[in-house]
Amino acid sequence: MYKLKANAVLFSTPMPKIYNTLPPKVEDLDEVLAFIYIGPNKPTQKDYQRVPLLVRRNKVAAALDWLKLNHLDYEDLNISYENLATYPEDEPPVCVDYRVPVMSKDAENLAVHESAEDEEGVVDGDCPFVVHALTGAQYENKTGKQLRALAMDHLMSQGKVLGIGHSEIPESTYNNPQLYPQMFPWLFPYGLGGLCNPYGKEKVGVLARKKNLLMYHDKRFQVEPLFPLVSFNHEQIKSSTTGGYLLAKKAHFTKVADRLMNLDQNTLNELISKLKNGEMVTPTTETEKECYKIINDLDLVAGHVQGSATSKKYM
Repeated sequence: MYKLKANAVLFSTPMPKIYNTLPPKVEDLDEVLAFIYIGPNKPTQKDYQRVPLLVRRNKVAAALDWLKLNHLDYEDLNISYENLATYPEDEPPVCVDYRVPVMSKDAENLAVHESAEDEEGVVDGDCPFVVHALTGAQYENKTGKQLRALAMDHLMSQGKVLGIGHSEIPESTYNNPQLYPQMFPWLFPYGLGGLCNPYGKEKVGVLARKKNLLMYHDKRFQVEPLFPLVSFNHEQIKSSTTGGYLLAKKAHFTKVADRLMNLDQNTLNELISKLKNGEMVTPTTETEKECYKIINDLDLVAGHVQGSATSKKYM
């Protein structure tokens, strides 16, 4: 489904304003959420009822109560009913920015008895109500290069962006039962069932656990595009770490370290260029032989990684 030449490195995204208390204050929500109403008149209460941006306080309170009671990652959550009581139920909880639409009619495209000053609308019956998102139809069919060009144009014209940081230290893929439940909360609705789960009756290996999840009865782990990809990549990372550890534990580790420290970079670049072009290269000089020994050392590590080019070569 996907072609990936990278490593899945995971960082937590701390949200200090809402991490310990939900729901957030209306003032905090207004800083990150915008609602712009475009129309000939200012929105009325009836218009607000048709906007999918209303908060049903009882539903939100019930959802938070369920999470605190049933989800492992929400057991220390502080539910603020005071903040929830400040959310209006009949209008959006954020400030509404009203804009008058700019509608210009081309005189050449008007009908015979139509005037450019005529208003478009209906006298009675339903009037279409359109909801626009920040990324609408204008971005759906754009290629990656076109999207990057649009982003650069937005930044060059002093456009604003929303930046969400992450922690400095990546999350560990070893003995971290909450890693996958926090990464894929829709696959682990109770926050349980992750890898190295301490609540199981028997200890199950990581690879065996991943196979069990991929054979789950409702196929949720199979049809999720990223779960198999990230799971397999983490196994590759662990395998390469194991291969490097085995190489380091060998008696000739000192020789490997000396080769790396005294490597001729120009010779290595020449060999890489020739090998990339499919040329048959036979090392003749001592520097070329040392570079070839480095390549063999890398092959020893990559041979442990399932799916790598070296493992395919060994097969």
